[in-house]
Amino acid sequence: MSIKSSLAKPFAKQVAVKFYKKSNNAIKVQQEVFKKLISNAKETVFGEDHNFSSIKSYKDFKKQVPIRDYEALKPYVEKVVAGEPNILWKGKPLYFAKTSGTTSGAKYIPLTKESMPTHITAARNALLLYINQTNKSDFVNGKMIFLQGSPELDETNGIKTGRLSGIAAHYVPKYLTKNRMPSWETNCIDDWETKVDAIVEETVNENMTLISGIPSWVQMYFEKLIEKTGKKVGEIFPNFNLFVYGGVNFEPYRNKFEDLIGRKVDTIELYPASEGFIAYQDSQTKKGMMLLVDNGMFYEFIPSEEFFDENPTRISLADVKVGVNYVLILNTNAGLWGYNIGDTIEFISVNPPRIRVTGRIKHFISAFGEHVIAKEVEQAINENTVNTKISITEFTVAPQITPKIGLPYHEWFIEFKNEPENLQDFATKIDLSMQQQNSYYLDLIEGKILQPLKITAIEKGGFNSYMKSVGKLGGQNKVPRLANDRKIANELSKFKVK
Repeated sequence: MSIKSSLAKPFAKQVAVKFYKKSNNAIKVQQEVFKKLISNAKETVFGEDHNFSSIKSYKDFKKQVPIRDYEALKPYVEKVVAGEPNILWKGKPLYFAKTSGTTSGAKYIPLTKESMPTHITAARNALLLYINQTNKSDFVNGKMIFLQGSPELDETNGIKTGRLSGIAAHYVPKYLTKNRMPSWETNCIDDWETKVDAIVEETVNENMTLISGIPSWVQMYFEKLIEKTGKKVGEIFPNFNLFVYGGVNFEPYRNKFEDLIGRKVDTIELYPASEGFIAYQDSQTKKGMMLLVDNGMFYEFIPSEEFFDENPTRISLADVKVGVNYVLILNTNAGLWGYNIGDTIEFISVNPPRIRVTGRIKHFISAFGEHVIAKEVEQAINENTVNTKISITEFTVAPQITPKIGLPYHEWFIEFKNEPENLQDFATKIDLSMQQQNSYYLDLIEGKILQPLKITAIEKGGFNSYMKSVGKLGGQNKVPRLANDRKIANELSKFKVK
């Protein structure tokens, strides 16, 4: 055992003790975070506009601060982007995390001197809690890779601007710089396919022990490794035993990854966003991710079924319940207030607060009142592929409201690695899973409003071709699991199996 891995264990224990003390007193910790946020933002333009000096309780806060998405908060953000200080948070941001919005164009999410360290510490602590629970620390001796965006940053009125993953690349601890892959030059390559090819060349003969990234893009990396060597990833990297991921549910990919690797490896799920690092998996034996209650954010929750109501229920962590689908609202030490991040989550436990991400509030199908969400389609896929030879590369779902023949239906676009022997039987099983999970969908099928779902098989590489055609191949981009319209569906139809 190296000095590095042996020192990691006592440090991991210290971090774990502090972490669980706070997690087991989550409501009290959140109250303290709330008070601190309000106090620090009283003299900002936003704080003065919303009378922060008079806020004594969460009840006061709800009266004075409405729920906003980026578009609604944009007038304040534009002042920050223009270089004005003390708008949403004291002073000026250290960075802008630039993301691609759908309605707003480019989005500039501020990262402050208070918020930036929380992103780095959370990523580190997720690994330390893994070490503490499993007693496995040898991975720190090998090479590690995070498939990410370019670390090259632009400037916006004197503030460095780039993708969050690229900004985070500047904060790799010195004791890990020798372990980090790929090289800086390779990481700066813009074209994703060229970048992955270069990463394969740089890593194929290295002692890779930890690999991290969004599953769909890591899958591309693995497939290119196998294409080059003719070997399974686990044979190429015999000491690779930890996969760290975020951004999407891993379950639909799990069987595929085990096949590509040739064995099972431990996994850690992260829930990072440009707006804040929200949760991570703290246990290899318990489901879900622990909500980070002392990470510079005060959380609010709105039941997703009420979200579009005029006066939806709006609660803090003190009043959440297990099993309810909530829209997540953030208030952060980067100056986001009543901010709808767009994600939906569900609590697996309340004390301590463990969650799972269930989808996006904008990514659902309710063309007929069925309100199908990502968790349901992912579970249907998983139930009908686990312990089978069926292997799926990627998928998405959209409504077909005006078919040429028959009743409307949900159309599932699926790219198979290994197809089912009978596609219609597979579609029937998926449809039954959906009916069992979603009573509204069941009623529509039984009431002859909808016909059972149909599967459109996409040619191999079709999803990547689609993502490339819209300029979103690689990095932190991902295909939405659901859409309530046909925009993605119509483009994917160009790549259906003839």
